[in-house]
Amino acid sequence: MIPLAVFFALLFVFSLASRRLERTVITAPIVFTVAGMLMFPSLAGILKAGGTPNILLHLAEIGLVLLLFTDASRTDLKVLRSIENLPVRLLSTGMLLTIFLGAVLARLVFPDLTLWEAGIVSAILAPTDAGLGQIIVTSTRVPMRIRQALNVEAGLNDGLSVPFLLFFVALSAASIEGPGASLLRFIVEQLGFGVLVGVVIGLVGGWLLNWASRMGWMTEPFRQIAVVTLPLLCLVVSAMVDASMFIAAFVAGLAVQVRFKEAGKHSVEFAEEWGQLVNLGVFFLFGMAVVRDWPHFTAASWLYAFLSLTVVRMLPVALALIGTHLSAASVVFMGWFGPRGLSSIVLGLVYLEEQLHLPGESTIRYAVTATVVLSIFAHGLSAVPGINMYARKIAALDAAAPEHQEVAA
Repeated sequence: MIPLAVFFALLFVFSLASRRLERTVITAPIVFTVAGMLMFPSLAGILKAGGTPNILLHLAEIGLVLLLFTDASRTDLKVLRSIENLPVRLLSTGMLLTIFLGAVLARLVFPDLTLWEAGIVSAILAPTDAGLGQIIVTSTRVPMRIRQALNVEAGLNDGLSVPFLLFFVALSAASIEGPGASLLRFIVEQLGFGVLVGVVIGLVGGWLLNWASRMGWMTEPFRQIAVVTLPLLCLVVSAMVDASMFIAAFVAGLAVQVRFKEAGKHSVEFAEEWGQLVNLGVFFLFGMAVVRDWPHFTAASWLYAFLSLTVVRMLPVALALIGTHLSAASVVFMGWFGPRGLSSIVLGLVYLEEQLHLPGESTIRYAVTATVVLSIFAHGLSAVPGINMYARKIAALDAAAPEHQEVAA
């Protein structure tokens, strides 16, 4: 009970100073990860009570399911209507190149990994987490089009990473079980059933929400509760039919908008309040896991972590932005601020839960953990100085520069 008491006490204290801390380099993920690291002596007791991996997995699964649904439900699909839009570039060319380059470098840095295992590492670390650099996407000193691009990218690339991860996991399993069974199960159960569950829950849930709202049957608090119930329903139903709960939640978030346009508003309100509680709990437990795994981190683990946050992220972004006429400062800024956080933690746990017992399993685990912990501190501590430096560069640009243009409605 001591770790739980420490977590809630810290949450209370952090809440008291949250507005003041918003303007500093002390981010919530840093605070709660460090707190978890300091609480490592309590890990043995938690393990006896049910195991940190199980607790962390279930908590993180709930957090990511809510996050995926929220991001999808609040996404204005009109933003993605043109390939010329920055988010589309980042989510298409940028993401595909990130996964490809990440796999190539993983294969070089970790020669013991198979090609498919290298793909698993890359897919886990492909999604970005705007929450680690929240000040980046909220600061008015950063041009609107840049903030919007990074925010939309972070909102959708976690959902887009899931099929890649499941695909590489299926190919890895095929090397053990035989190709036919694993690939067919992946396509039918994980992807097919996941999409089906998401479409049904999203469309039916959206229709019922719209109908009940028009009839005046719902109070405002329960309207929010009803919306948040949909991704949780995706989680439960997906577990019953062996579908991907993440694909289901993401698809449901897109489908619910068809009949209930206000879904994004209510899911965001929940995510910014109660959803944050789940996310910070994940970082707290992740801090304990970091200390536990620290002795196993190798020079290769840290090398790949560095490459993942720099070359693997920044080069694809630079290539994806060719032709946009953005300044070098904007390209570097967007390339650097692609932090890895909650999504990578959860996807890593999802992979471990598959229990494939691949030869490179420990290598994958330590590479992912090292990358996320490095990102938590590197991106958190550089956010404010990065904005200040970038703002000065942007101020010196010509008024006709793309950074100063209004974002199309």
